[in-house]
Amino acid sequence: MNYELRIKKQKNAGYTIIETMIAISLFIIIIMTGMGALLNSNRVYNKSQNMMSIIDSLNFVMDEMSTNLRTGYNYRCFLKGSELVQNNINEPNSCTGTNGGAIAFEQEEGKLYTGDPPQLYNEDQWVYYIGDTGEKDVNEDTIYGIFKSIDGLNTYVQLTPNEIHINPIDSFFTVFGAESFGSGDDKQPFVTIKLVGEIVFKDITTPFSLQTSVSQRNIDVF
Repeated sequence: MNYELRIKKQKNAGYTIIETMIAISLFIIIIMTGMGALLNSNRVYNKSQNMMSIIDSLNFVMDEMSTNLRTGYNYRCFLKGSELVQNNINEPNSCTGTNGGAIAFEQEEGKLYTGDPPQLYNEDQWVYYIGDTGEKDVNEDTIYGIFKSIDGLNTYVQLTPNEIHINPIDSFFTVFGAESFGSGDDKQPFVTIKLVGEIVFKDITTPFSLQTSVSQRNIDVF
């Protein structure tokens, strides 16, 4: 009888404090491990989304330049290191190789002349150029970006975010056949844009090299 009572009491016994503490500890370890993996994956996802947003910005800049150049005319290429001034911004000019640092052109709805007698109108030229953003990277090197002006260099805006570091040596504009047919040029205006650099976002550096070519839509040869 006493033996059966002892067995019954053992069967009705609950968890001890030590067993409960071990169970809680294991539960906390599992939860913390799961939370760490979840937070890490969320952090990686946010980084990838931010990186994609920056890459999309770079692609947008290339698309905008190629679209507007295609419908524009009267291209003028400025050599790297040359001064961007209005007094010759209307004069078509080609540049070959990798020496082009800026390109000006008459936008599709722009006008070349104004006044009576007609004079060259320099206030509505669109310009894309590689320039100093005024910011420095972690190595105290100058960050270069792409800039745009739609009023003949009176004002300008920076198109690329500071996470995009344009290499001013390897990046360039090349223009063939910018001069008019009457000047002896028999080539349809043709522009090549090459952007080389790196995307620096937090602790990730991603190099890039993009190139596109654009031909003027309006016929310039006969």
